[in-house]
Amino acid sequence: MSLRLSTVILPVRRWHEGARDQWLRAEELGFHAAYTYDHLAWRTFRDGPWFGALPTLTAAAAATERLRLGTLVTSPNFRHPVTLAKELISLDDISGGRITLGIGAGGNGFDATTLLKSGEEPWTPRERADRFGEFVPLLDRLLTEDSVTYEGAFYSATEARNIPGCVQRPRLPFAVAATGPRGLKLAARHGQAWVTTGDPKLFEAGTPEQSREALAGQIEKLGKACAEIGRDTAELDKVLLTGFTPDRSRPLRSVDAFVDFAGRHQELGFTEIVVHWPIPGSDFAADESVFEKIATEAVRQLG
Repeated sequence: MSLRLSTVILPVRRWHEGARDQWLRAEELGFHAAYTYDHLAWRTFRDGPWFGALPTLTAAAAATERLRLGTLVTSPNFRHPVTLAKELISLDDISGGRITLGIGAGGNGFDATTLLKSGEEPWTPRERADRFGEFVPLLDRLLTEDSVTYEGAFYSATEARNIPGCVQRPRLPFAVAATGPRGLKLAARHGQAWVTTGDPKLFEAGTPEQSREALAGQIEKLGKACAEIGRDTAELDKVLLTGFTPDRSRPLRSVDAFVDFAGRHQELGFTEIVVHWPIPGSDFAADESVFEKIATEAVRQLG
């Protein structure tokens, strides 16, 4: 399978002050997809502009024609599957069936604490995994069935109606972010794609070689999770969201550097590489002219 190149456009600009132009340019450059983060706030961007993912994607859907759009990633931290399903069906309709839902268990950041009452503690990793394990199958049903009634440990739905359903059938694709055994089983059962950022333990002190070894191990575990349910792992796209491995921003320094980086990860089995649209003065700073050359030239070299 040929390698796809996609981008992440962080929602840090006003729509009419640069954001719209970025999404249009992503389509012009030929990216397979453009994603955005679905957070209430995120890391060093917390005290600056940060817009909502789903309204941003709705605007991008209206502005573009061919580009796939999606989240990397949505989580249960502040989403409920019933309301999320309604918004996703609407977004899939507006886009003409170009939406991919990146979805993960969430983490310890601002999403985990913003909605807490005073004295409440954020969910533990086990609690997040428990919720994720209920969230994904329920969302799957909500996006494929006209009416859903469900009562679980964390979520409920009473005759939740989702007519006419998604434009994409049987529903829009899920790209499940996971590295642990429970998340990988969800990816194997419900995902059309699997997403990873690598091994976070290697980010500070690891080497690119160690990172690729860890990624190979993750792909192997995904294969075992698929085998357990009789699914061919080749049915799932394997997506690497870059910027969080020991390589950091080095692959965006030149076309040759990116081709080398992407080729080594393609050999591991990855089918889609996602790069961040450059943001000056941030961890995602990069030369935008080089970034555009990568978008237009690198994929042709990789084949």
